Amino acid sequence: MEYSKEFKAALSAFSGAEKDKLIFRLLKKDKLLSKKLYFELIDPETTDDKRNAMEENVEGKVLLASKYIGNAKYFLSVIRKISAEITEHIKITTDKFGEISLNLLLVNKILEYNADLSRQRFDNVYKLYIYIINKIFKSLILIKKLDEDYWLEIDELLRDTQKKISQNHYLQKLCINNGLDTHWLECERIPDHIDLLMKDMKAQGYLR
Repeated sequence: MEYSKEFKAALSAFSGAEKDKLIFRLLKKDKLLSKKLYFELIDPETTDDKRNAMEENVEGKVLLASKYIGNAKYFLSVIRKISAEITEHIKITTDKFGEISLNLLLVNKILEYNADLSRQRFDNVYKLYIYIINKIFKSLILIKKLDEDYWLEIDELLRDTQKKISQNHYLQKLCINNGLDTHWLECERIPDHIDLLMKDMKAQGYLR
């Protein structure tokens, strides 16, 4: 929504007390904005601190969720909640590196349970695998926009992802069928037009 000059002028005309009252009313209704402002204004923790805490959170919650791998639908619902927490972290901190590293960490932690996943019927884990492939695609797109100074750290995560995919026969086949070449799991090998490749695969009905 765009605000007219008149509207902006009317807001500027509010007294300090009126503005304070309005701000607190808005913050009550928007918890995410409240957290973001707190982080930007007075939070003693840095983006790195919050990312480190989120890494521990992801690892711990995937470990707890692993008990329910046999219930694929429930397991995926828990994974989506963890992903939503990562998204909230990104919105609060605008952590561009964390947007990639945390999502790849989530993927890698899920795939630590390849042995358990492999015992499931393929129909039961199909949605989880497609979810993982979409996450990897989106991470590769974001990597192309990231400063190359971060690539060394990202490559460590990508090597782990590549290794774990190679140990999961059905996931490996799904990657091929959905246009994800695992040779791209190195920053320098990601195609420049990776976003268009993903868009084209979706247009053809894949990745879902």
